[in-house]
Amino acid sequence: MIQKKSALQIAEVLIEALPYIQRFKGRTVVVKFGGNAMVDEDLKHCFAQDIVLMKLVGINPIVVHGGGPQIGQLLQKLGKTTGFVDGMRITDSETMDVVEMVLGGLVNKEIVNLINRHGGKAVGLTGKDGDFIRAKKLLLNTVDSLALTKSAPEIIDLGHVGEVSSIDPAVVDMLGRSDFIPVIAPIGVGDDGHSYNINADLVAGKIAEVLKAEKLILLTNTAGILDQQGNLLTGLTLKDIDNLIADGTISGGMIPKTRCATDALKGGVNSVHIIDGRVDHAVLLELFTNQGVGTLLLSRPR
Repeated sequence: MIQKKSALQIAEVLIEALPYIQRFKGRTVVVKFGGNAMVDEDLKHCFAQDIVLMKLVGINPIVVHGGGPQIGQLLQKLGKTTGFVDGMRITDSETMDVVEMVLGGLVNKEIVNLINRHGGKAVGLTGKDGDFIRAKKLLLNTVDSLALTKSAPEIIDLGHVGEVSSIDPAVVDMLGRSDFIPVIAPIGVGDDGHSYNINADLVAGKIAEVLKAEKLILLTNTAGILDQQGNLLTGLTLKDIDNLIADGTISGGMIPKTRCATDALKGGVNSVHIIDGRVDHAVLLELFTNQGVGTLLLSRPR
């Protein structure tokens, strides 16, 4: 039998979630799944439960996932070594075969299976399905690179590493607005017919833009965007982000993530959330509670 105090606490949680459920019913939320949440067994199950609950209360979740650590592990087992430039893996044809095997196969199907085990109806996709993610080769200019030296600018060819050139939302939109939950591996196809590995944050952001999603949620291995004293910042606008990058508060690997967020906001996404994927049920806590568990970014002040 539930104790009275416990019952009241449960009721309070549900009542706090109610206005958020009402507000977001029928809306699309794109979630980038990565970091610790993808490798910790308990966190994986929490994430799957969160996605299923979102769907059951009328929200249309779309999951985009990474898989860098899993790719690295398989390459190591195969005795294949790869280099990195600014955190991006140099990907030759042989490595790309492994990337497709891991992202489009092992990781994607594991996530689909987890969601289905918790009562959802997930469908796994890559950008090659329905030709919905068109890609082009990413050529890195050392002028823009963290590896900048005093030498003349150099164009670095990373192989089968791409960027999004266009997205046809028809397949994902059809699935998202039905009983199904799309789970997308960030692999696109170029005009040359080659496959390209694309940063999962960028794919999630572009899909959110094209679908005019209510929210884009990026799971990370940090609490969110922190100030120089280590305090969590939230309610940030585009101007705030520019200022925080300019003064060095946002630096390193958080810069491309926030750039992805600001591009999504400029593209019509209502809000972006950079949240701590190390927290159990982080997605539900960010969506349905007043406090949340990360950084909220907005195109303009509320």
